[in-house]
Amino acid sequence: MQTRITELFGIQHPIIQGGMHYVGLADLAAAVSNAGGLGIITALTLKTPEDLAAEIERCREMTDKPFGVNLTFLPTVTAPDYPGYIKAIIEGGVKIVETAGRNPEPFLPYLKDAGIKVIHKCTSVRHALKAEKIGCDAASVDGFECGGHPGEDDIPNMILLPRAAEELQIPFVASGGQADARSLVASLALGADGINMGTRFIATREAPVHAKVKQAIVAASELDTRLVMRPLRNTERVLNNVAVERLLAKEKTMGEDLQFEDIFEEVVGVYPRVMEEGEVDAGAWSCGMVAGLIHDIPTCRELLDRIMAEAEQIVRDRLAGILG
Repeated sequence: MQTRITELFGIQHPIIQGGMHYVGLADLAAAVSNAGGLGIITALTLKTPEDLAAEIERCREMTDKPFGVNLTFLPTVTAPDYPGYIKAIIEGGVKIVETAGRNPEPFLPYLKDAGIKVIHKCTSVRHALKAEKIGCDAASVDGFECGGHPGEDDIPNMILLPRAAEELQIPFVASGGQADARSLVASLALGADGINMGTRFIATREAPVHAKVKQAIVAASELDTRLVMRPLRNTERVLNNVAVERLLAKEKTMGEDLQFEDIFEEVVGVYPRVMEEGEVDAGAWSCGMVAGLIHDIPTCRELLDRIMAEAEQIVRDRLAGILG
C-alpha cells in the first residue's frame, strides 16, 4: 500500500506511532519501524539532550529503518532546552520530526536546513493550514476521539478528516480512534494518507510500560475515558480511575475558580508512576476512546501485519464486492 506518506518518509506501511510520554522510547520506536511503520522517540521523556542523543543511538542499534523524534513545544514558563534537543536530533542523523503543542515555526529553519521532514500534530483544519503555510511537510490531524489533548473544538474524525482533505495540499495522517484495518481503510476513504496510532501501540509487547497499563487498556471499553482540565482550556482525554474522578469532582466544585495548582496531585509527576511502576490509579494519563477496540497485546510486527492483511481484504473483498 503506497500513499503520499509512505513516499514522504520512505516507509513500507502508512502507519505512524505517535509520540507518547514515557512510552515512545527506542524499544517501541525500533519495533514499529522494523515492522514497516514509522517509530517515534518522544524527546521530552528524556531528561536532557544528552539523554536523547543516547536514545537515538540506541534506536539505531535496533533498526536500520527510518524512525523519527517527537518534539512537543510546551506553554511553560521554564522551557526545556529545545535548541539542545534539536542539536541532538540533527547530530543523530534523524530525518523525521513530529512536532506538537505550540507553533514550531521558530525552530523550523534549523530542522529544514538539516534536511529533516516535519509532521505537525493539529486538532483543527485551521491549525493544519497554518502548519502547511509555515513549511511543515505533513500534518497529523487529531480528532476529538484521540487520547491526550484533542483541542477545544470537539470535531470527530468523520468530519475533521474530509474537511482537512478539502483544504490541505500537504499529506496528512488521521490520529484518534485508530486501531485496526477498519480504521486505516476508513481514514484513507475520508482523505487521509495514513494513520497515527498512540493508545493501540501502548498495548503491544514491545511498549516499555508496565504490564498493568497494557492490561488496563485491554480491559477498558469506549466508555471508559474522561475529559479533564476543560475549565483550564487544556483539555485532555484520559482513562478513568479514582484519581480522575477526584479531579473531576474538584472541577465541578470549584468551577471558574479552579487553578492548575488545585490539581497538582492528579496530574504532576504521574507518568513515571503509571508507566514504569504500574500504578494505574496514580493520576490522569492519556488514553483514547479507541481502547474499546483493543482486545490483545500483540508484537508490533503481528499488529502491523494483521492490519495490512485485513485492510487488503476489506478493500478487495468487502468494498469491491459491494460495487459488484
